[in-house]
Amino acid sequence: MKEIQLKYGCNPNQKPSRIYMQDGSELPVEVVNGKPGYINFLDALNGWQLVKELKAATNLPAATSFKHVSPAGAAVGLPLTETLAKIYSVDDLGDLSPLASAYARARGADRMSSYGDYIALSDVCDVDTARVISREFSDGIIAPGYEPEALEILKAKKKGAYNIIKVDADYMPQPLETKQIYGISFEQGRNDFAINDELFTNIVTENKDLPEAAVIDMKIAMITLKYTQSNSVCYVKNGQAIGIGAGQQSRIHCTRLAGSKADNWYLRQSPKVINLEFLDTLRRADKDNAIDLYIGEDYMDVLADGAWEKTFKVKPTVFTAEEKRAWLDANTEVTIGSDAFFPFSDNIDRAFRSGVKYVAQPGGSIRDDLVIESCNKHGMVMCMTGMRLFHH
Repeated sequence: MKEIQLKYGCNPNQKPSRIYMQDGSELPVEVVNGKPGYINFLDALNGWQLVKELKAATNLPAATSFKHVSPAGAAVGLPLTETLAKIYSVDDLGDLSPLASAYARARGADRMSSYGDYIALSDVCDVDTARVISREFSDGIIAPGYEPEALEILKAKKKGAYNIIKVDADYMPQPLETKQIYGISFEQGRNDFAINDELFTNIVTENKDLPEAAVIDMKIAMITLKYTQSNSVCYVKNGQAIGIGAGQQSRIHCTRLAGSKADNWYLRQSPKVINLEFLDTLRRADKDNAIDLYIGEDYMDVLADGAWEKTFKVKPTVFTAEEKRAWLDANTEVTIGSDAFFPFSDNIDRAFRSGVKYVAQPGGSIRDDLVIESCNKHGMVMCMTGMRLFHH
């Protein structure tokens, strides 16, 4: 197929809309089911690049959950703990395949943002992964292939209209890429920079103890940032992104946004949240919304008399600021990556409050010395990669 006609572009008034190859060659994607739209393809193609690179960098199956051309989550296929399986709502599915674990992690890290996601998988979609996807509200999926039973499970979503794309895993784009803005053509070399172990060898802090698990997390952070709308910052722990701050004009706002998401990810693992008694009739999305309110500053929206009865069997006690801080203080060994240099040390101080021990950033700020000093104060390990990863 050389062209796919789309219903419309980013918005319904933007017609006509299509995807095609400028050189007239065959598209490297095939629509297996449904009718993906313009934004679906933007998410799918960005997501596919991300998971393809994650698989190459870590030799582990990878998955990402995309929304509005930025990942809400990204992960590799490491086994789930009992607690993670519970907060990701897959504890009733038994032992999952590595690929299914990767998607459960990618989807589960920020369930609010992942609602209605476009999924990208590095490997052929297996039955386990399809079962996880089948119970989530999602717009579609892209993968290099689908097991027959997995494909039938996915086709049943959205009354048969679920968007399923198959991508040619061997396709390599041209070295130059172009796009138009306001009728003006832009051209640049494709960002094919490979993120590997060598990128993290320039350790500039007093603490130079960088374990292999942290290197994997640094790869996940930087590859995720490579396909996240800039400015962007990514927190990673144990093989998965746990907080992504995308598209902010200020670096500290990226760090705070991603840090608050990382904090929420860890707060959801606390006994006070895990032991919440929800009504049996509550939908999955409503439960996620209630948890988000309960652990946030607007907790009375869900705990006030007349409100809690619509969500819980038993009224929960308030999760106090002191209790939350005490729980968050137990979160350690977190990695943070940034797509450009940290201009001020306040980013490091904020990251430390979310358990960050390892830092990867390009460096090059006139205040690098102050950033390094802050890392040393907190006992962090920081690598300066020398490589900026803006994405627009």
